[in-house]
Amino acid sequence: MLNSIAKRVSLWNEVQPFYTDAKDGAPKSAESRGTEAVLNALILANYDAERGKLSDTTRSALDAAWSLQLKSGKEKGGWDWLNFHNAPWEAKGSQYWGATLAAIAVGTAPGNYISELRIQGNLKALQEYLTASYQEQSLFNRTVLLWASARLPGLLTPERRTALISTLYNLQQADGGWSLGSLFTWQRRDGTPLETRSDGYATGLIVFALEKTGTPSRTPQIKRGLEWLAQNQDRDEGRWIAYSLNKQRDLNTDIGRFMSDAATAYAVMALEQAR
Repeated sequence: MLNSIAKRVSLWNEVQPFYTDAKDGAPKSAESRGTEAVLNALILANYDAERGKLSDTTRSALDAAWSLQLKSGKEKGGWDWLNFHNAPWEAKGSQYWGATLAAIAVGTAPGNYISELRIQGNLKALQEYLTASYQEQSLFNRTVLLWASARLPGLLTPERRTALISTLYNLQQADGGWSLGSLFTWQRRDGTPLETRSDGYATGLIVFALEKTGTPSRTPQIKRGLEWLAQNQDRDEGRWIAYSLNKQRDLNTDIGRFMSDAATAYAVMALEQAR
């Protein structure tokens, strides 16, 4: 996977976007390009951070992302983002989520990249976008911003940070977990209600975001969340369950496992962070 990403970064001006046209004929090239650029930068910056040195390939990926940062309009400071009307990653509001990932990428990149003079204008635009659009965001997006704020200072005022953490604490369920459905106001396409049961995605993400901000693992809410994760792993398959926000899915089909794949990743990240 890393080799494939590095190859596309090295051939950035030659390769085609993954998506060009949506099913309805609407152009998707800019959205595809912006989405890929941010994700490339995030993955490679994280890889480099584990090794303590910013590679030329990762610098090129970051440069590509900055080159596509929007320079005008309401979304100035963000990126064009794929919207296939699939929550939580490719729907209305996902553009903001993508910008939080860009903030994490920049803050994660090693070698004090965040302080380089040539990116300060880009950083300022990104911070202004994330700050100005905060009030209209879902709790899902705000939770990822909480994570990003640990990497890129100034994204959350102390008042907003305190209020957000308090809201997340209040949404913790009696069993110690959180439900992804409680972080969204969203209507499934098939008319079925969103799941309200605790799931691995919401629990893993919230616990991890709180941990990254320096909240101690012994904090009662985090402790209970970690206990939920420890107790609710599928012992046969090793996964943590999460449920689609878009349709009621059979959890044992490939498409039904999609959210559980992501949930498992966040659950592992939360548990590893607590070690």
